[in-house]
Amino acid sequence: MNTPLPAKPAVSSSRFLCVYCASSDRLDPKYYAAAAELGREMVLRGWGLVYGGGKTGVMGAVARAVKQSGGKVVGVIPEFMKARELAYSDADEIVTVVTMRERKLLMETRADAFVTLPGGWGTLEEIMEILTLRQLDVVRKPCVIFNQDGFYDDLLRMFDRMLTERFYKTSNQDLYRVAGSVPDVFTHLEAGVGPLRESKWFETR
Repeated sequence: MNTPLPAKPAVSSSRFLCVYCASSDRLDPKYYAAAAELGREMVLRGWGLVYGGGKTGVMGAVARAVKQSGGKVVGVIPEFMKARELAYSDADEIVTVVTMRERKLLMETRADAFVTLPGGWGTLEEIMEILTLRQLDVVRKPCVIFNQDGFYDDLLRMFDRMLTERFYKTSNQDLYRVAGSVPDVFTHLEAGVGPLRESKWFETR
C-alpha cells in the first residue's frame, strides 16, 4: 500500500516580487510557459508574489506556478473584476480594492522589486508609473523588464529616442534593467538598486 506524500509546505517569503503581466487567455503558449518558469524560480529563490489577483492569462500562469511550488501568492484586485469571478481563489491572500489606482498603490507598497512580463496597455501603464517614481526617487526598488523574444524592443528604442532628444538624462537608463531570460531576471534583481545619482530635472535658467 502506497503511503501518500505529505503536502509540500509553503515557503516563508520575506520579500515579494510584483509581477506586471497580461490577463489575456489568447496568447502564444510560450508566454504562459515563461510565466510559469518565472513563478517556479521565484519560489526557489525565496520570493513571494504580489500581483493583480487574476486567474486568467499570464497572470494566472505565474500565480499557479508560485502556489504549486509552495510559495506565497498575494493578489490585489478591484471589486468589479472580482465580481466577474476573475480572481485567483487559491491565493494565500486576496485584497479587494475599489479602483485601479488603489490596486497599483497597494502592489507598489507590498513589493520589494518589480518585473514586467509581456503585456498590453495595463501592463505598460503599470511599469511606466513605477519607472516615473524611480526617476523622481520616490521608489527605490529594482525594476526589470523581461524582454521575452524581443517583445519590448520597440519600447526600448522609444526610450533611446527620448534620451537622444533630451526628454530625460542618461542616468535614467540605470533605473531599470532588461532581461532576456528568466535567469537573467534574477541576476538583475539580486544586484539590487543603486542610489539616484542626479536629479530628474535639467538645470534651467
